[in-house]
Amino acid sequence: MPTSPGADQILEKFPKDQQHLEQILDYLPDGIICHDRERRIIWFNRAAEALTGYAREEVLGRDCHEAFGRPFCGNQCSFCGQAPDTWTNLNYPLNIVTKTGDPKQIQMAVVGMTDAEGRLVGVLATVRDITSLVGLKLWTEESTGFAGIVGRDPKMVQLYRQIQKVAEHDYPVLITGETGTGKELVAAAIHSESRRHRGPFVPVNCGALPEGVVESELFGHVKGAFSGAVRDKKGRFELAHGGTIFLDEVAELPKPLQVKLLRVLENYTFMRVGGEKPVTVEVRVLSATNRDLKREVEKQRFRTDLYYRLNVVPLKLPPLRERQPDIPLLLAHFLEQARSRGQSALSLSPAAVDLMRRYPWPGNVRELQNAVHFALAGCHGEVAGPEDLPQEIRRASMPRGPVPKLNVAVVAAALKQCGGNKVKAAKLLGVGRATLYRFLVSQEASLSHPEN
Repeated sequence: MPTSPGADQILEKFPKDQQHLEQILDYLPDGIICHDRERRIIWFNRAAEALTGYAREEVLGRDCHEAFGRPFCGNQCSFCGQAPDTWTNLNYPLNIVTKTGDPKQIQMAVVGMTDAEGRLVGVLATVRDITSLVGLKLWTEESTGFAGIVGRDPKMVQLYRQIQKVAEHDYPVLITGETGTGKELVAAAIHSESRRHRGPFVPVNCGALPEGVVESELFGHVKGAFSGAVRDKKGRFELAHGGTIFLDEVAELPKPLQVKLLRVLENYTFMRVGGEKPVTVEVRVLSATNRDLKREVEKQRFRTDLYYRLNVVPLKLPPLRERQPDIPLLLAHFLEQARSRGQSALSLSPAAVDLMRRYPWPGNVRELQNAVHFALAGCHGEVAGPEDLPQEIRRASMPRGPVPKLNVAVVAAALKQCGGNKVKAAKLLGVGRATLYRFLVSQEASLSHPEN
């Protein structure tokens, strides 16, 4: 077995019978990987072979970055530069890609090895495959979601699995879905599940940037490049170096910027506005749109070559109306968020929840969150009912067609539900206060003795 001065000192920590030690390590169910201060691998047991797909003969004595084609620990690696002089033991989940290209999620624990003088001479890592456990958890009620995304509907579980698969590769991902479906949350989840998770995540709303400043915002500028450029400024691509940039509403980019973005995606090199020196970044690009980008290409509003650069891996988010069982989970999540911010405790009545489950939610999860905030702001009790929800949600549940809006039974029921509050009853009925008051006057006798 290849050794180095650091490895020799590590081996002194183990039993003298090296063959016996190897047998012990090979019987352990967890993978064992050990390297010295120079990152040279000195231990690699059978479980590590099975987990990674690499044979020990391929990796022993080699720099672990070279043996696996990249840092095995991704951005968690503490030996990417000079070896550290001190060590704090680590324990964290990690996504890896095996030799055959299969993504796996593992739990890694790393301990430091020291010599007699207490100097760090290497590290020993135990790795355990938890891919199946994560998948099982997603299918059970143990979890209400994944990586900050709430939902247990099968469509969402499938999305979580797609996120796990694409997280370990640096291919561009195009996230599509209706407004309010959570495209930025998905982009953030891809970043947090990737090897880049210790690097920056930089979201850019391309549709919110004025056309005159888009280039400066994306690529930066130098002092004096234009009026108001009083200092050098890094653009979003530079700020995302070593991490992920997320281009939201990418279809809104003007054509001239689409050309420049395409050039950046070819070699990740660009010039700051007014600059003379090229800037090169190491960054992953995620993008999103609520438009049909292929149709935008057909209408010549979006470049074909840029479309294929961004749409290497497509991810489509389901609208909320297609995963209605998740609505109670989302409601509970938003209410808990409100409590954590110090707002008074509030719950939703079964009638309110039922009404929200039947509503088609054209604004998706964002509209649902806004509806909860509306109820929180307007409810005077501890339980919010249908009358506390936005008017468009209440109206959606009302009968359509020639049926009169108001009749004695409907108005009596609304007044009873609203505790006699005529303003709330009018909102619930979807009519103006004056309309309700006129009806009450005309039907005063009937409403004094409503049928039970």
